[in-house]
Amino acid sequence: MRIILLALLTAGSLWAQHELTDGKYTKTDIEIGSRLYIANCIYCHGPDGDQIAGVDFTHAKFPRSRTDDEIVKVLQSGIPGTGMPAQTMPEPQIRTIVAFLRSLPAAAGQALPPSANIARGKALFQGKGRCTNCHRAQGMGSYYGPDMSDIGMQRRIIELDQALSEPNAVILPQNRLFRVVTAEGTAITGRLLNQDTFTVQLIDNKERLLSYQRSELKEFAPINTSPMPSYKDSLTAAERADLVAYLLSLKGVPQP
Repeated sequence: MRIILLALLTAGSLWAQHELTDGKYTKTDIEIGSRLYIANCIYCHGPDGDQIAGVDFTHAKFPRSRTDDEIVKVLQSGIPGTGMPAQTMPEPQIRTIVAFLRSLPAAAGQALPPSANIARGKALFQGKGRCTNCHRAQGMGSYYGPDMSDIGMQRRIIELDQALSEPNAVILPQNRLFRVVTAEGTAITGRLLNQDTFTVQLIDNKERLLSYQRSELKEFAPINTSPMPSYKDSLTAAERADLVAYLLSLKGVPQP
């Protein structure tokens, strides 16, 4: 719940800068909507919006609505008798989700080249790419970064490719690193695992679980850049395609 709330607060600071108009959405609207969709919708609808029978956002198939306003009403009210809950977030945030849904058909044509190979991508993930230094997949790798074991259910080709080439372009709130400075002046950087009114828990790059009393910290702040390197130059386009193919194959099911 804290992660979702943080996502909403982060998004709120952006959408508050302008008012959304039906059908007229900016790149920022779509980016905010993408974050909210990932936080609230993706585990039922999937990254392409086609995991529920009769619904296919990528091909603009909305069985209960046609206009943007009608989609907003469905999101606000939910669908009684189904697993679709009502969204309690403010309407401007709901409209950013609509902006993202409307953007899906434009990205539907993107596909990996036929030569993209899952096995080669797995070898890159575990070898040349050094992804397991920070990430974990199928029980192997580090706990420091986000677990990739079901990333194929959460991201599309376009988003995975961007993450490899431009890791600072979009950093989800739940993946952001934090920096703390103790009363003694020791600085620690780590991924936020949990926080409450009195304490903060992080995991650092040595996979140590660290807990601090807020009252004993001189500083506790997010880091606005990603520790992930860009693979735009260090991997060829073919290698990045192989790596994306492997990541897309990770859907939470153990692989041989």
